[in-house]
Parts: sequence; C-alpha cells; structure tokens
Amino acid sequence: MSFSLDAIGVVHANGQRALAGVTLAAQDGECIAVIGPSGAGKTTLLRVLGAALRPTEGAVQALGAQPWQLPAAALKKLRARIGTVHQAPPIAPRLRVVTAVLTGRLGEWSTLRALGSLFYPSDIAGAHEALSRLAMEDRLFDRCDRLSGGQLQRVGIARALYQRPALLLADEPVSALDPTLADAAVGQLVAQSESTGATLVASLHAVDLALRWFPRIVGMRNGQVMFDLPAAQVTAAMLDTLYASEGGIAMQRPLPAGAAMEAAFHRPDCP
Repeated sequence: MSFSLDAIGVVHANGQRALAGVTLAAQDGECIAVIGPSGAGKTTLLRVLGAALRPTEGAVQALGAQPWQLPAAALKKLRARIGTVHQAPPIAPRLRVVTAVLTGRLGEWSTLRALGSLFYPSDIAGAHEALSRLAMEDRLFDRCDRLSGGQLQRVGIARALYQRPALLLADEPVSALDPTLADAAVGQLVAQSESTGATLVASLHAVDLALRWFPRIVGMRNGQVMFDLPAAQVTAAMLDTLYASEGGIAMQRPLPAGAAMEAAFHRPDCP
C-alpha cells in the first residue's frame, strides 16, 4: 500500500472547510489523476498526502508510516521520499537551473554535500539527464529568474524526476504550458512512475490530459470525492455535473503520444 486516507477532514483556521470525509487509497505504482473545479480541495488533498498539512479529522498513512505520529527526524526522512511538483515552483530566482534540479535530493545528502553543491553542482550529468527529458538541457546553467513561467514549471518537474521519490505528487504541474508541451510533460511524469514504481497523484484542470494518461480518475467537488473510477468509466454526464459551477469542462486537445513528444521536445524555441 502506497498511501491511505481514512475519513480525512481539513478545516482551516478561518473556519473554512477544505476537505470533508475523504477516503482514498493507492497501491504502489498507481497513477491517479485528481480533477475538479477550482476550490474543490485538490491542492489540500495533495498537501495532506505529502505530509505537509496535518488533517483536522481522520487518519493518514503514507509509505508505510503514519506521518503525524512520527518524531521530527523520522517525519523529515518520510518527506524526503515524497516529491511534489508545484504549480508555481518554490525556486529561488538567483539559483542556476542545474542547482535547482539538484535540490531534489537534498533530503538524501549530508549538509556538507548540500552546501558544496551550491558552489559547484555535484551531479551535473544527472541534472542534464532530467532536464533533457523536458527539452530544457540547453538552459542548464541559466539563472532561474531568466526563465518564463512555463520553463520554471519544467524545471520543477525535472527536480522531481531527479529526486526519484516513492510517492510523486503534482499540483497543476503544466498549467503554464501550451497543450503540446503539457501533454509531453505529463507523459514524462507517467513514464517516471512506470520506470521506478513510484505512485503518481496529479491534480489536473485539463480533463483531456487526465483521461488520456491516467487509468484512474478521482473527481472532487466541494472538498469531497464525487467519484473514483477507471478512466473508461468516467462519463460526459459525470464531468458536466462535476464542472457545473464553471460552465463546462476544462478540455485540451493533445496530439497522439508519439507526435506530442516529437513536436514538443525537438523544438529549439520551446517556451
């Protein structure tokens, strides 16, 4: 079992309820897309899974541990096994891209190696390989404040690929990318799960991407799980109900897998 949530509830300090009675579990290596309108609780769910937010109610197990029953040192080690791709990656603007990617393994490194890598990157080849999967290898030594929002998102994805976590969480990881690049980047996250056995949970607003790449779809609305189904069983009527408050389904129209990869990752002018 990769993780399990049992009747999870989250109430913020202002009294707003973000999650209500969420029960969800995954086996090692599963790929799950979480979809739903803005404010559905998707980001909060991923923060609970990543042991970044303690729920108000319910029980959490992740990677064989109960995070909130661990001492501080053990909780830190658990978090080092969980990778998170953020919609807006928390990357210091003055960092070089290579250094930003290498921070993916800070949880495994000694303090001496981590500090040394700030002055001279300790694994340039590893960072280059991760960036090359996202057509970003030519920006290896650029400063992050010289990148566009879409390029920063791809650096954030490369950092998670380099980390090789056991549980990979992605919160709207391709929101700043055009449809072709988004399709190819999501494909890389799925490929990472398949090659390493990591469990992947991705929050996506683009339903086409979710249905295209993920065998299991979780639909959320108002902090609750509305459905948890194989992608083939998700109907248009379910999606219409899920996104009723937004007036329609958030769709993209990606190219077929091979065409998307070739078109996106062989263009010198990628944004």
